[in-house]
Amino acid sequence: MQPSPIRVLDLFAGAGGLSAGLHEASSRFRPVAAVEMDTSAAASYAATFGPGIVYAGSIQSWLRESSIPSGVDLVIGGPPCQGFSTLGKRDLEDERNDLWRHYAHALIKAQPMYFVVENVAAFSKSTQYEQFVEATSKGEFLADYAFEHRVLNAADYGAPQARKRSVLIGHHRDVPAPVFPLATHSARPETGLPAHVTVGEALKNVPLRPDRNPGDAGFVQVAGRDVPGAFAPRDTHWARSYSELSLKRFEAIPPGGGRRDLPESLLAPCWVKHKTGSFDVMGRLREDRPAVTIRTEFFKPEKGRYLHPSENRAITHYEASLLQGFPQRHRFVGSKVAVARQIGNAVPIPLGAAIGRMLSERI
Repeated sequence: MQPSPIRVLDLFAGAGGLSAGLHEASSRFRPVAAVEMDTSAAASYAATFGPGIVYAGSIQSWLRESSIPSGVDLVIGGPPCQGFSTLGKRDLEDERNDLWRHYAHALIKAQPMYFVVENVAAFSKSTQYEQFVEATSKGEFLADYAFEHRVLNAADYGAPQARKRSVLIGHHRDVPAPVFPLATHSARPETGLPAHVTVGEALKNVPLRPDRNPGDAGFVQVAGRDVPGAFAPRDTHWARSYSELSLKRFEAIPPGGGRRDLPESLLAPCWVKHKTGSFDVMGRLREDRPAVTIRTEFFKPEKGRYLHPSENRAITHYEASLLQGFPQRHRFVGSKVAVARQIGNAVPIPLGAAIGRMLSERI
């Protein structure tokens, strides 16, 4: 007898990284509805998982205008985190900090057996997390649910990237509580687990020279206008042009190095005056380690440790997608900046797959 599908509602879905991870774990996971405000990311989700699934708009509008499909087994999602991220200035009044409430109201309407929330590691220290905990206590509006929380490192689950995420795994109190997936990889040989997957392993089959003419993937209609796409990950090995000064800086940075290795003649004025701060800026990814967190501006070396391990350039979109674990069947729609944002905002696929394997044994 064929196992029944697991019906998934994906909120704050982005380009579908978490859904992709679940699908890597089991083909039983089937998105029946998704919500994503970024129209290009929503188009990427549709190009990957099929038309008619994703609502391209705010979750507030979706809750007002749409009916939740019946029989949802699992709700997943990562409410935007900028209001309490450790990057930049925290804003306790940021309206995005309350988006978890809309996620919670979707839970009440969908009544799934299980749910997953992922966010930045700092989420577990936020007022919003405390409010989420309070909402599940007796007499509160989420009293039918309980959840456990951990901060997980994607590298411990086979991603070639050391990215830490807060993960909440919840369940209706009428079904057995889930457990967190055990690590499959480790940096410590004494654990007996396979070593972390490295940047070198992830990029070993990628041409060192990006594509000058990657070809035309066509256009997709998004909000009434033509938008480039849909691109397979391999289509996004895009070349960039750099200034002569940038190339001289790249050439001066050794394997594993960063801005501290630059001679004063190549330092930006702000670096001359400030000897503190992140030394990952203008840094090379280390070939023998997992990557640092792949953020949305990985194509800008001045934003972090995003130089190729050996080439005098930043990593390409294709390389970033591999460090995130995207399979080649995934599709991206949008400008280069939009696609980079979709890649950088995604949950690493191996981490999502580890969560999916655990849940597929319980649903």
